[in-house]
Order: sequence, then structure tokens, then C-alpha cells
Amino acid sequence: MDRATRLALYRSLVEIRVLEKRAYDLFLQNLVKGTSHLSLGQEAVAAGFAVAMRKDDYTFCTYRGHAHTLARGAPMVGVLGELMGRKCGLMGGKGGSMHLTSVEHGAMGSYAIVGAHLPVAAGAAWSAQVRGTDQVSVCFFGDGTTNIGAFHEALNLAAVWKLPVIFVCENNQYMEYTPIREVTAVANPAADRACAYGLEKILIDGNDADVVHRTARECIGKARDGGGPSLVEALTYRTSGHSRADPGKYRPVGELDDWLKKDPVVLYRVRLVGMGIEENALRDIERAVERAVDEATEAAKACPPSGVEVIEKDVWADGGSSWRN
Repeated sequence: MDRATRLALYRSLVEIRVLEKRAYDLFLQNLVKGTSHLSLGQEAVAAGFAVAMRKDDYTFCTYRGHAHTLARGAPMVGVLGELMGRKCGLMGGKGGSMHLTSVEHGAMGSYAIVGAHLPVAAGAAWSAQVRGTDQVSVCFFGDGTTNIGAFHEALNLAAVWKLPVIFVCENNQYMEYTPIREVTAVANPAADRACAYGLEKILIDGNDADVVHRTARECIGKARDGGGPSLVEALTYRTSGHSRADPGKYRPVGELDDWLKKDPVVLYRVRLVGMGIEENALRDIERAVERAVDEATEAAKACPPSGVEVIEKDVWADGGSSWRN
């Protein structure tokens, strides 16, 4: 991996971390409407894959989708504006935290219904296969999704049709408030089931940006070359609660502290310094990201809230209910 790629990875990690922290601050100021789900601690999965993807590839993610949308290049002001229900939001303030979408950047939606997007991601991959575009679909989901019927259906069809899709399980150890190990018959809910669909078992450290990026390149290359789907299980941990209303008190004493020692942003920074990358270069990235998030925050705050007229937009083919008649 060359220097430019490593620095791009680090920038993505820092962007996600700083923006997610800002989203939390805005929530405490009552500027973020409704609930939202942060990816603090899981940044390496989104960054590692996004840097490896082509601009026209597809990303599908869950309601914990801020990180993936931002990593694909969606503007910060659009993300923060959407969280705050402002007109400058990615969807005009209509979708909110759990439905971030930016087709322009290949972010094909965040899905609030668990498992709903896996068949959609397979469908997008099928479309690319039929059209011969070499596009690849990457679908991110949580460990709890592995016990949903759509997970098995999408994997089976993708394997049978050799679709160019990568299914990525972000195993953060908890399906909302329940440890995944307590309700699943296998130790690794995604990787241990890969063989059922004729796929290789791929279990990786989801907090190591280099490992994630290398795995992403291998799986994307395989899919693009017609080798079919992959199922990746990335072991990680959310250091915040499931959502803003969750203090995470169900976690065993000491578990959070152990995972904080594996902070993907800190670990990658230490690695880059150890490889000889100058501290000044990393500080420049950090300062630039902080300025960008500050500017995006103020721009989103200054934007007016969405009006009631957005309700009928993006419902029918022409953007209005008149199309039905």
C-alpha cells in the first residue's frame, strides 16, 4: 500500500470520527431530530472498504450509515444538514439519520429495517452483471442481521448467480442490547455460515484499517473479475450505545475499556508514525478535517428547516403525487 492510500485511509478515519462526535454534540443541543446510531469505534470498516471502491460502485448500509455515506464522498454539510432536518440535507431534510442516501456518490441508501437491504444489494449487483459494467455492490450489516431470513436468501441467490456483491458483517458484538453470542448457534455468525453457500470463511480484525482495506481489494477484485460474491465478517465494537438513548449499561465491566485499547483511529495513527510518516502530515489532516466539520456545522445550522412541501417529493416517478393520476 502506497503512502497516498494510507493517508487517504487516515483522513477517512478522522473524518468519520470527528463528524460522528459532532453529530453527538448537536444531538445534545437538541438540533438532531429523532434518534440516531453512531459508528464510533467502527470507523475502519467503512474507511477500509470505501478507499478500495471505484466511484461507480454501490454501497448499501444500515441505519448506522453516517460513516459509510461520508466515506463514499458525500458532503459533510449534506450529512449534518440531513441529521438536523435542514433543506441542505442530502435528502432535503426528509430522511433523517437512518435514511442517508447519495446516489451521486454511490451511497444507495441506509435501511432502517434490519436485513431489508441485502436483497436490494444483490439486485444492484445483478443489474451490473446484466449490463456488463464491472460495478460491484458492497452491503454492510450488523451481526444481528445474520439471524434474519433475508441474509440467507440474499447470500444463496448471490452465490448461485455469482453476483458481484460483497456482504460485510460489522460484528460489533451486540444486536441492539443482546450479545450476539447468546442467540446464535455458531461463534462467528457470518463467517461460520459462509460454507453453507459455498463461500470462503473470511474473518478479519475490523479495527485494523490495513487489514480491512486489503480484504476489500481482494474481494472487490474477485467480484469485478466475475468470481462471484464474498462474505466478510469484521470483528469490531461500538464504543457508544446502540442509539442516543442507550447508555450501554448492559455491557460487562471492563469490556469497553478493553476495546478502547483497540481504537482504530489511534492504532492507525501510531502505525503510520512508526512507518516514518511525518507527524506534521497527520496533524495537517486532523486540522483540515476539524475545520471542515466546523464549517459544515455552521453552514447546516444557518440553513432553514425543511418545509412541509417535501412530504410529496420523491414518492412517485416525477417527484409528486400528480404522477399517479
